[in-house]
Amino acid sequence: MKEEKIIEQLKERNTAVFSQLIDDYQQKVFGTCISFVPNKEDAEDLVQEVFLEVYNSISKFKGNSKLSTWIYKITTNKCLEFIRKKNTKKRSGFLKPLFSEEFSIDKTNYFTEFNHPGFLLENKELNETLFKAINSLPESQASVFTLHKIDGKSYQEIADITDKSVSSVESLMFRAKKNLQQLLYDYYKNEI
Repeated sequence: MKEEKIIEQLKERNTAVFSQLIDDYQQKVFGTCISFVPNKEDAEDLVQEVFLEVYNSISKFKGNSKLSTWIYKITTNKCLEFIRKKNTKKRSGFLKPLFSEEFSIDKTNYFTEFNHPGFLLENKELNETLFKAINSLPESQASVFTLHKIDGKSYQEIADITDKSVSSVESLMFRAKKNLQQLLYDYYKNEI
């Protein structure tokens, strides 16, 4: 079925088409959620929120992008919203200011899911440190880095999802790498 027809039927609240959409995108959306929020239960909750938002907002979809891009945009926004709420609750622990003198690792067990296909690292503590460093980046840098390096999206796909130009995405990626390099250097320097 062509995408235009799928969108039309989704707007008409065709439950069979919506169920098929969930079947087609559920694992992909979960993969993106777990990239941002590496906790299985939270990622599963976010997947449900994403599809609820898709169902409730499909009438607003204008077709300016592919349906998949729109779904990934909702997914990214839901993940970032979740991280912001988590940050508000745990100001001093979960996310640290980018240029803080000390990058400390909170030893809580928030990061429970470390077998994400985008990560081949076997050391749980190393994964935990990396995810915390990524989440300490400014939101736009963390989003671009996560979508590209963990989720495997191209710069063009990221530009479509984030409504930025490809050159902006490249610039954000460059800054994210530099900032991560500094954060991780400072962390490991203090650990020795």
